Amino acid sequence: MTTRVPQSTLDALTDVEMPRLRPDPEFNDHALIAGYDVPVHRCGCLIVGSGAAGLRAAVEARRRGADVTIISQSAWGGTSACSGSDKQTLHTANTADQGDNFKDMARSIRAGGAMDEDTAYIEAVGSTRAMASLQFMGLPLPQDSLGGTLRYKTDHDEVGRATSCGPRTSRLMVKVLATEALHLDIPFLNQTTAVKVLTDGAGDTRRVVGLLAIRPKDKSDTNPYGLTLFQCAALVIAAGGPGELYRDSVFPNGCFGTLGLALEAGLELVNITESQFGIGTRREGFPWNLSGTYVQVIPHIYSIDDEGIEHHFLADYYRTTQELASNVFRKGYQWPFHASRMLDFQSSLVDLAIYREGQKGRRVFMDFNRNPLQVPGDQPFSLDRLDTDVLSYLQTAGASHDAPIDRLRHMNPLAIELYKRYKVDITKDPLEFAVNNQHMNGGIAVDTWGRTNISGIYAIGEAAGTHGATRPGGSALNAGQVFGTRVAEHIAANRQAMKAVDIDALDQATRAIAQIEAVLVPDSDLTVAHIREDVQARMSDQAGILCTPNGVSEGRAAATALSAAIRASGIAFSRPNEVARVLQWQQMALASEAVLAALDSYIANGGGSRGARVVCDPEGDAIPMSSRGPLADVRFRTERAADKEQQIIVRLDGEKMVMTTRENRSFDEADKAFFERDWPAWLTGGVYDLEGKAGA
Repeated sequence: MTTRVPQSTLDALTDVEMPRLRPDPEFNDHALIAGYDVPVHRCGCLIVGSGAAGLRAAVEARRRGADVTIISQSAWGGTSACSGSDKQTLHTANTADQGDNFKDMARSIRAGGAMDEDTAYIEAVGSTRAMASLQFMGLPLPQDSLGGTLRYKTDHDEVGRATSCGPRTSRLMVKVLATEALHLDIPFLNQTTAVKVLTDGAGDTRRVVGLLAIRPKDKSDTNPYGLTLFQCAALVIAAGGPGELYRDSVFPNGCFGTLGLALEAGLELVNITESQFGIGTRREGFPWNLSGTYVQVIPHIYSIDDEGIEHHFLADYYRTTQELASNVFRKGYQWPFHASRMLDFQSSLVDLAIYREGQKGRRVFMDFNRNPLQVPGDQPFSLDRLDTDVLSYLQTAGASHDAPIDRLRHMNPLAIELYKRYKVDITKDPLEFAVNNQHMNGGIAVDTWGRTNISGIYAIGEAAGTHGATRPGGSALNAGQVFGTRVAEHIAANRQAMKAVDIDALDQATRAIAQIEAVLVPDSDLTVAHIREDVQARMSDQAGILCTPNGVSEGRAAATALSAAIRASGIAFSRPNEVARVLQWQQMALASEAVLAALDSYIANGGGSRGARVVCDPEGDAIPMSSRGPLADVRFRTERAADKEQQIIVRLDGEKMVMTTRENRSFDEADKAFFERDWPAWLTGGVYDLEGKAGA
């Protein structure tokens, strides 16, 4: 029996109105820099990014007395506020009835390899605090009648640590954190694009002194680009992932991230070979991940060719109707494409089949008004003929309805409401979708306090490379909350950002402006449109879910050539308001070069398939099977065990990408805390390692 949820409740969890920002603070100071009259803003700590991670750092730092300012390219326009899935997941610690503990959770978080053990434990032990504080601020996480948090299984999580308040979970997180930030009266400057990090010193003494940004509101006759100088003692980079890196992407438009910005600043990147890909609706319409109940209700999936002919293409891959339907269901909690799950007729064979249909030029749809068609020669679909785990789940959920749309309406009506908001009625019309890039698992290298290799600079959220090759679904939201808090604690402990600083950053700003002017060449043959098409096509076609050694090597050479061409010829622009985008695409080209350089190095050194990338190789030791036989063109190398134990570090040395590796940091599970022995380190601030070297 379906429990009817009032429409007003569905509306409240779907249409999440964000708080109104206060007017921008005034810039009382100006400086003449390289001939430009530049506004100057001084603060103790500057947060770049207004997503869930950045807002958490801002709130926690302000609560501890730091002088904090937030800047954002587009408030409420990033991944946290605008993307997700049908019941977007917040990955947390679980209760004892599941036999869980923090060490078990840490093992689950780092199970994909190439992840620091201490980081995984930090994320595990910090999850209860992160969730409880979000609930305190008003996040409506669901509970049972006795106050226990309702949970379910998600990607790479066999215990059931996921919880959700619906498809807008991360947007609701942003809302409660933003409301708290406004309550704490934290200055928030919107429409502000970070373009250059400013540092002073060299080697171990190098530290941040500020950041140069572009603000259209600050344009004038003596400052045509809207250059703005921020001086700070601490800089927290929380501007998300490089969503514009791929053509086939479920990121909201305009998500550039900060990988190129970080490389130019001298920051080290880690694990940027690792991304997540999965099925979702295209960014040209309403980009959204199709995990959870969208596929657990087992809709019919088909493709249409140029002549309008429908193809039941999954029947070419799976042997029986039961096998096909059960693996469509499993995409609900095995959503990311994973190389090993193409084998033995598992769930990632669904992604591979969809991807190959796209390569044929066909459009792929899921129809919630039809059950899957039968595999030719086999029995028709039936809810009574499903694999045991699938049948048990649907029976427990009470989803015995005849049609997928009725099962969806019963299990998760919010999933239907969400698309209706974007003029897509899945109760009537099929939903077009594809395999898309969804998340960057790598990013800026940080230590256990979120510190980078440059003193005073921290990175959190998707900007930080704290994930390994794979991660449990929703653990990224948890990681941003946990490390946002830890970064704030560290900033408060070192006392350098407790008040606005007056650091002389004029020389650094002068050099940064000269670098910017070198990119801006009105009559250049290179345009933003050309660079975007070039970068996105190369990344989607040569660094997507299926890679070849030659394809990646050729892609790296082309990406390196593009960066060289930009340095030699600059990028064309016709109006001052285009300058921010020009600089972002120059940095995105650099980020693309770094990803391809790291991936090429990994593959050339014998690296195999892991996570979301398949290294196709005619001499590979694994080959997916279909109902029609071996898929010889997708024969691939499997991952070497040794590669799980290390991470690839990338840095920009002059004009060259330099790759090194380091072993994962370890965590001794047998080393137990003891109250009387360890309390003094907390009381004196020794836990913060304030004299230690920043970096990973």
